[in-house]
Amino acid sequence: MTIYVDSAIPEEVLQAADWGWIGGVTTNPGLLAKSPLPPRETLKQLAAMVNGYVFYQLTAPTLDGMLQEALEAHHLLSDQLVLKIPATTLGFQVAARLSDDYTCAITAIFSPEQALLAQACGARYAIYYHNRAKQWMPEGAELGPKMVRLLAGNQDTEVLAASFKSKQEIYEAASAGVKHLTINFDLLKTLAEDEFSQRAVDEFNSNGVGIL
Repeated sequence: MTIYVDSAIPEEVLQAADWGWIGGVTTNPGLLAKSPLPPRETLKQLAAMVNGYVFYQLTAPTLDGMLQEALEAHHLLSDQLVLKIPATTLGFQVAARLSDDYTCAITAIFSPEQALLAQACGARYAIYYHNRAKQWMPEGAELGPKMVRLLAGNQDTEVLAASFKSKQEIYEAASAGVKHLTINFDLLKTLAEDEFSQRAVDEFNSNGVGIL
C-alpha cells in the first residue's frame, strides 16, 4: 500500500512528509492554483520535501504541446516525476508516445475500458476518482473494484484511487484491492487518530511505568 498526499501547498506537504509514511505527492491544475507560489517553484519545493514521486498533470491542448510540457516537467522533477495524462483520445495518444521514457499515469478514468487503454498505452498507474464516480455514475461504487479485477495479475499498470471525502471511502477503495491512494491533507491527517486508541494509551500511561 502506498499513500500519497493530494496537495500542492508546500506547508501541507512538508508536514505530511514529516510523518514518515507518505509515498509522495499528487498535484493537479486546481491544486497548483491554490499554491502561493508559481507552479514551477511549487513543484521544485514539493520535490525537495518528499523522497517519492511528484505527480504533475499535463494541461497543454495539443499533442505537440503535451510532449513539450512533459519535457519541461522532467527538467524540473527528473526521476521523481509521474506524468498525469487525462483519459481522453488525445491523452491516450500522448501516453503511448511518452510511457517508454517517463512514468505515466492516466487520470480521470471513469470506465473499466479506459483502464484497459491505460494498460495498452504503457501507463504505470490508472487513476479513478472514487467519490466523483459514486456521485456521478449509477454504479460508480463498482468502478474501483472492476478496475482492480480487470488489471489483476498485471504488474505493469496498477490502480490509484483519488477523490475521497471520508474515512469510509478510503476503506471502500482499500478493501476493493486498490494499492495506491491519494488523499487530501485534511482527511489524511485524521487517519492516525482514534478516540479508543488514545483512551487505551491513557490507561497504560496512568497505570504503568517506562524506562524514563
